[in-house]
Amino acid sequence: MKLGGIARQGVACATGWPRTAAAARRAATASPVLRHVKHSAQQQQQRAPALRRALTVRAEAAVSNGNGNGAASQEFDFDLFCIGAGSGGVRASRVAAGTYGAKVGICEMPYNPIASDTEGGAGGTCVLRGCVPKKLFVYASEYRETFADAQGFGWQVGAEPSLDWAAFMKKKNAELERLNGVYMKLLNNSGVEYVEGRGQLVDAHTVKVGDRTVTARNILVATGARAFVPSFEGSELCMISDNALEVTEVPKSIVIIGGGYIAVEFAGIFAGLGTEVHLIYRQDAPLRGFDEEVRKFATEQYALNGLHLHPLSTPQKLEKGPDGRLKFTGAKRSGSESSEEETFVLDVDHVLAATGRRPNVHNLGLEEAGVKMTKKGAIEVDDYSQTSVKSIWAIGDVTDRMALTPVALMEAMALTRTIFGDEPSKPDHQNIPTAVFSHPQIGTVGMSEEQAVEAYGNVDVYSSSFRPMRNTISGNEGRTLMKLVVATDTDKVVGCHMVGPDSAEIMQGMGVAVKMGVTKRQLDSTVGIHPSAAEEFVTMRTPTRELRKEAAKVAA
Repeated sequence: MKLGGIARQGVACATGWPRTAAAARRAATASPVLRHVKHSAQQQQQRAPALRRALTVRAEAAVSNGNGNGAASQEFDFDLFCIGAGSGGVRASRVAAGTYGAKVGICEMPYNPIASDTEGGAGGTCVLRGCVPKKLFVYASEYRETFADAQGFGWQVGAEPSLDWAAFMKKKNAELERLNGVYMKLLNNSGVEYVEGRGQLVDAHTVKVGDRTVTARNILVATGARAFVPSFEGSELCMISDNALEVTEVPKSIVIIGGGYIAVEFAGIFAGLGTEVHLIYRQDAPLRGFDEEVRKFATEQYALNGLHLHPLSTPQKLEKGPDGRLKFTGAKRSGSESSEEETFVLDVDHVLAATGRRPNVHNLGLEEAGVKMTKKGAIEVDDYSQTSVKSIWAIGDVTDRMALTPVALMEAMALTRTIFGDEPSKPDHQNIPTAVFSHPQIGTVGMSEEQAVEAYGNVDVYSSSFRPMRNTISGNEGRTLMKLVVATDTDKVVGCHMVGPDSAEIMQGMGVAVKMGVTKRQLDSTVGIHPSAAEEFVTMRTPTRELRKEAAKVAA
């Protein structure tokens, strides 16, 4: 998942959400581990309407969520109890308690950077073993190229720079421990009761955490996802992304199985650190589901950066030798439509299975509580994140809707408005910008060219590929691709894509524009910032391709 809701340097800067009078009173009467917050009489008077609304909503929720089991008149330990203290669960809990004055509890397992059935930690996958440490690894891996580029600008680097890996890992782990503590403080400061241990549903209103059993009018499941390892002979010798972020030394060689976000990001990281990287993927190009032009361009850049690409390939066997090294056997199809395969063997230090993640639903008691699951093993929810059991809700990766941290945060905000804010809110999953922190980066929002043609028929495509200004002097051969997809009949920009340096930063701004329904004419009227790569998005005037329902016309 991607990090959201945290300050620019990975530090949660807010001490809490605006509070109702109920929130203040709950904090003031809570156990000593909770923060005591005092409000003036004037503040409490001003917030009284919000308090009455929150209490009314909770009472109404009891009637609608009771499933005929007497929940309307039943007393509960909590208004909301959350299983899982990742980004989504923490956001929902903080807002429910801090803004709406709900009595909220949350459970999470003890901290460990490598997740298991007994360990996890407040902050969840993104903060502790996903987006944040991954991005720190990305930063560390970029300096090798930066040192080389500097020489093109006249810097005399001298001897080959060396990396003190142990020093970097020590600082990385210290940062994760700090962030884990930050999340604990955020919960505490919002008046949320933290219960350490693995949560398990007992029934529609009951959760067991270790030796303690709690009841709640509403239960939220926000347990995220776990890494998936494909089954083949010797697959137990694979490591997953959790392990890759804890390696004690930079490997000399590695096989990475997979063609999605995680696979190409770690491929770029290890290649940047000087590792010989072999990327194994089943399709003819990585990043299935992305714009086809983006996929093709990115694949070319990956090869340019030294990755050994193995398309149309699958793992067959993995063996460990007496020296501890691994012998990887794969099979490559001769073509995308062919069943003929050729076997190849690679001797490497590590094999990383980066073949995606699956909803973390094991041993949660979901079936016993009557919660329906999807065919893919995720928790089934309606448009409001409510499960088949009316008092149980689910957000984030465990629902397998869109596995991004900012999406889980958005779903959490909608959830709290629905339950406590007297404002039924559906999470909006349209036009969500995202980035792949591979090398080079990829940023995207909206539709791919292929999706736009299918949806609108008449589409204009504007694309530009160029060598960034920095690379013209440094000698770096890397190039950038920028692309706009426009629905011709409305002039609306329905897709925006970029491959190259700073794609994530640039795409956040373009994401706002696309979300607001920007037209190509409006982009054309915008003055660019010069010299910058970003200005290309407002200076592309002539369509590269004019795609029409009856025919496709390629501009000369």
